[in-house]
Amino acid sequence: MHRNLDIAVAFCVVLVLPLLLGSGSLASEVLIYALAVLGCNLLLGYTGLLSFGQGIFFGIGSYAIGLMLTRTGLPMPFALVTSVVLGGLTAALVGIVSIRQKGTYFVMLTLAFAQMFYFLAYSASSLTGGDNGLLNIPRPPVSVFGAVLWENTTAWQFYVMVAVIFILVFVALHRVTTSIFGRTLLAIRDNEVRASAIGYNVPRFKLLAFMLSGAVTALAGALNAMMVGVAPLANAEFHVSEMILVMTVIGGVGNLAASLIGALFYVLAADWLSTLWPRWPMLLGLLLVAISLGMQRGLWGLIEDAFSAVAARFTKTGSNRIEEKRV
Repeated sequence: MHRNLDIAVAFCVVLVLPLLLGSGSLASEVLIYALAVLGCNLLLGYTGLLSFGQGIFFGIGSYAIGLMLTRTGLPMPFALVTSVVLGGLTAALVGIVSIRQKGTYFVMLTLAFAQMFYFLAYSASSLTGGDNGLLNIPRPPVSVFGAVLWENTTAWQFYVMVAVIFILVFVALHRVTTSIFGRTLLAIRDNEVRASAIGYNVPRFKLLAFMLSGAVTALAGALNAMMVGVAPLANAEFHVSEMILVMTVIGGVGNLAASLIGALFYVLAADWLSTLWPRWPMLLGLLLVAISLGMQRGLWGLIEDAFSAVAARFTKTGSNRIEEKRV
């Protein structure tokens, strides 16, 4: 039941966003960051790894798609796939070193790698554009071997492409998390020592989860660069990792639909609050404190509790009616 609910929520949000929002770019931004949160949730919610290095892969995806679209003649789908592969390979390099440590040491290593990547991106101005970033990134149509399958001239056309990619990735990750591999990740999260004792190669499973997370996050970064037409240095900053983590916690860990809810809430709240008060991140910070103290399962936990309460009430009402008929 929960499996079908997650996928149903994803489809509903994708279909409803165009009806609720007047901006195709804002709707695309929600799904793009939802992709990044899916990758983070795979680490934090399913594997128990708190990583501050997600900005690395988001930046890798942005720079990779920018370089390939501006300096090579690769069709956009192949450039997008290449960005995903580079994100996964980068995650493998970071993960090989990081996953051998636990707890605070793992967190500090991912943070150190994030800072290293930021200064590397800043210094390699011939590739990344330095402080200015990569400019004039085009948004080419979806074409394969010269045949145009979908135009990307308008913001809503781009949203359709992002929505299709998001649904495909969501369903794929859903199958991963409900497979034996996903159950093994949960076992490692709950008791790593016991998982290792019964014969699981814990470092290998962690590394695979890290690579998959990096690939999905790089995909989000590539789509973001195409949406705004720029791969800025800000995409490689520590703030990106922090923002993705905040979205993950707000939505709720250990559930893929929660990732979408967290990204949806954060992006829309930030867009609205930024028009009211220049210091709007302070309000989001207070909200995060409130969720951490009162809603440890995030907004998704609150939604589940509400549905459970309604279902229990209907069940109780039905039982009372049956009893009345018997009397």
